Amino acid sequence: MSAEFISIHPDNPQPRFIHKACDILKQGGVGVVPTDSAYALCCTLGDKSAMERIAHIRQVSKKHNFTLLCRDLSELSTYAKVENSVFRLLKNNTPGPYTFILPATKEVPRRLMNEKRRTIGIRVPQGAIIKALLAEFSEPLMSCSLILPEHVEPESDPVEINDKIGSIIDVIVDGGVLLPEPTTVIRFEEGQPVVRRIGRGDPSPFQ
Repeated sequence: MSAEFISIHPDNPQPRFIHKACDILKQGGVGVVPTDSAYALCCTLGDKSAMERIAHIRQVSKKHNFTLLCRDLSELSTYAKVENSVFRLLKNNTPGPYTFILPATKEVPRRLMNEKRRTIGIRVPQGAIIKALLAEFSEPLMSCSLILPEHVEPESDPVEINDKIGSIIDVIVDGGVLLPEPTTVIRFEEGQPVVRRIGRGDPSPFQ
């Protein structure tokens, strides 16, 4: 078996191709999707088996911190505890290539959160394809950057991704070759932002 390889226009995503990719994920598939910072592995939120497959592909432990890909901030309060001042800061800087580390609510499955800190990573990504994909779901997608074992940068070329792991995943959404740059990671500690990693997103609003 090999992954379904679906090429989608990066600016005007064809609805039938978006539906096809989403149907595979809804049936328990593991997918590779383009974001605003290279490609990411993803699956539906409640699919423990798919999550374990992603951990195996990445060769990380089951305790690896996954990130929720959200369509917009309306989903935020379900999964993260956010003060008004923090919400305003997020609203002014989303969508965008940022990962926000926030206190998790009880709605977040324990296997997804940082067990020690009880935090969760949240993203509201830019890009027509990823926004169209997320609009098909009633909840966020679970994701992590597609960084293969012994590599330090995320994968950025869908054809190369297909060659490397196409036999062990279910769908690859081809949105073209992307810049292999990670997100900027912002962790909120007692309501204050702390820049944990500088990536594609401008860190200055959080400094």
